[in-house]
Amino acid sequence: MLHAAPGQEKTVNNKNEDMIVLCGANSYEKKYYFNDQFGILPQRIKDELQILCVSFTEKCGGIFTLEYDDEGKLEMKTEATESDVMYDEIGAGLEVKKLQETKKDLFESMELFYKVFAGGGM
Repeated sequence: MLHAAPGQEKTVNNKNEDMIVLCGANSYEKKYYFNDQFGILPQRIKDELQILCVSFTEKCGGIFTLEYDDEGKLEMKTEATESDVMYDEIGAGLEVKKLQETKKDLFESMELFYKVFAGGGM
């Protein structure tokens, strides 16, 4: 998860696990991040992930990341600064649920990819 000084951010998913960020978007800095460790992914998958992350932050604001837990499960995380009065926490939660349904195949493929390549010394 992206970290900030204590008390500076609120989170929807507040697990304190060691996570590996696949990609994410930040509405405050207008930036997209993709972890170069996953550079062997096909370009069309990278593009789909970028569109997904950027679209999420355009709709809901805040910061959105896709992260792998230590078992290779892909999780969506969203957070915002305390001062972000435009952040829609309920809308973000609903958008996460929508993505879980509409992008289920993509997320399952990404989990399989991680398990195959992480086991191979990624």
